[in-house]
Amino acid sequence: MRFKTPLQRGKLLKRYKRFLADIELDSGETITAHCANPGSMMGVAIEGARVWVSEHRDKGRKLPWSWEIVEIGKTLIPVNTSNPNKIALEAVEAGVIPELSGYGSIRREVKYGEASRIDLLLEGGRRRKPCYVEVKNVHLSREKGLAEFPDSVTKRGAKHLEELTAILGEARAIMLFIVQRSDCKAFRPAADVDPNYAASLKAAARAGVEILCYDCEVTLAEVVLRKPLEFSLDAL
Repeated sequence: MRFKTPLQRGKLLKRYKRFLADIELDSGETITAHCANPGSMMGVAIEGARVWVSEHRDKGRKLPWSWEIVEIGKTLIPVNTSNPNKIALEAVEAGVIPELSGYGSIRREVKYGEASRIDLLLEGGRRRKPCYVEVKNVHLSREKGLAEFPDSVTKRGAKHLEELTAILGEARAIMLFIVQRSDCKAFRPAADVDPNYAASLKAAARAGVEILCYDCEVTLAEVVLRKPLEFSLDAL
């Protein structure tokens, strides 16, 4: 996933009202940027951190700037939670996720369950059953080398797991975690942040929902899927 415009560097002053961030650009100008991240942003919304923003001139946008990346230590971490769906789609189309290869078509945002939409629906090809793929963004890392999800309580996330479990038998069901950082070697659910989600994930896996987790290579030009991460649900 390439950024549409060159990113501009600045310093995070504060993130507030969930979707707003005040940022001082290197030019000295202070802007308010859209923050496309409804979570707590634990560990990444650090005041004074170096950040990068994109500028948009689309008509109808209230804010021309979007917060895209934060630098924590020496690691670039995208904060836009809409990125993973695009990253996953590009990766499936390129055939770089072996578990999701062999399908003839891909559809996005297909209605299923109780008023939900699946992120990716893979059908046809040499695979006999359709494949429902739910994608989640991951950027939390509180322990060196370990990625975690979620960063706040997510009833919606637990609901998605229930809906994936409900389609087993007639289809494959995949929970795909996209870690938008490259400094982690393993993944686990953040059970202390949301015990119910961690329990729901374990129950879904036992029922047959397949759990996949991949990290990303991040630059100031693009974010691309890189490699699978180790994970275990045994400790839950």
